[in-house]
Amino acid sequence: MSSLTKNCYYLPLLSAILAPGVVCMNVNAVPRTTIVETPTPKNTRFVYAPISLPVGGEVNDTLSDRDIPTGDGGFARDYSIQLKAGDQIAIDLTSETFDAVVTLLNSEGKTVGKNDDGPDGSSNSLLFTRIKDTGNYVIRVQGFGETSSGAFKLKVSKLKAQ
Repeated sequence: MSSLTKNCYYLPLLSAILAPGVVCMNVNAVPRTTIVETPTPKNTRFVYAPISLPVGGEVNDTLSDRDIPTGDGGFARDYSIQLKAGDQIAIDLTSETFDAVVTLLNSEGKTVGKNDDGPDGSSNSLLFTRIKDTGNYVIRVQGFGETSSGAFKLKVSKLKAQ
């Protein structure tokens, strides 16, 4: 793994979806999830950098066909977050325009938790989890199936101080 890819989240998935030659940057270097096509003589390069989000952070954003393709016809947007072992967090994802799905991934791209429909029976998502290992995590916002575009609100709350 090159020095450019060692700080990348979810490189295996992006490599499979996008193309050979995917290049990742340190997530702190770019403030938004970015997949930029940069022509090179031999191939095309892509840059992946999730949007930084602090614990206790909230964002109003829009999911569109300019975001990460999920492979099932939909799109996703990623947010990076620093979490500590023992943190108990709630990730609340709401949208009036699509069936919201939220996934928490560890630094190796493995799913820590996922929620499709909230406890209130709506198509919004609410995920509660306790963090086992300190490190960088990715919160992935996407819609269910191909219903994944429109405005959304993402909020991360710390439930118990450590």
